[in-house]
Amino acid sequence: MRLETDRLTIRSWQQRDLPAFAEINADPEVRRYYYPAILTSSQSDAVVEQCMQHLKTHGFAFLAVERWRDKTLIGGAGLTWTNDVPDGPAVEIGWILGRAFWRQGYAREASLAWFKHGWSIGLDEIVGYTSEINQPSRNLMRSLGMSRDPADDFPDPTVPEGNPLRPHVLFRAINPARS
Repeated sequence: MRLETDRLTIRSWQQRDLPAFAEINADPEVRRYYYPAILTSSQSDAVVEQCMQHLKTHGFAFLAVERWRDKTLIGGAGLTWTNDVPDGPAVEIGWILGRAFWRQGYAREASLAWFKHGWSIGLDEIVGYTSEINQPSRNLMRSLGMSRDPADDFPDPTVPEGNPLRPHVLFRAINPARS
């Protein structure tokens, strides 16, 4: 699978991506709003393997994002099925970028490509969710036109009780062809 934007190529993970992605997942600032906070190299590699299995099963997944002009892996973004939200399963949009690539519009650009793809394959809805304290991701979801009903917020079942990352906000985008 491959999606292209003005500046990015979104594609299947390759072996050469693993060290750079592991470095992203080992950065405590990048993983500040994730649980668990940082990943080992083998845990990061396992995430990539799960993504590739999801791609084989569903035809879409959380994939590698590279800047096309210099082929630099900047992170990952994509769509995945999740059961972690109320009334799931649902298709979730997500992203993680290396710190050097923040605040350059890459997450938004990749997300817009994924929305376009999701609508083209007939998805009715795409959700996004994050910890309540993750203001940067909340801002991005709003800028993508996603909406939030506080009644949909939930405690993330994958995060232990008492952890400040457990309270989550849920955003939704409805396929414009269905509204």
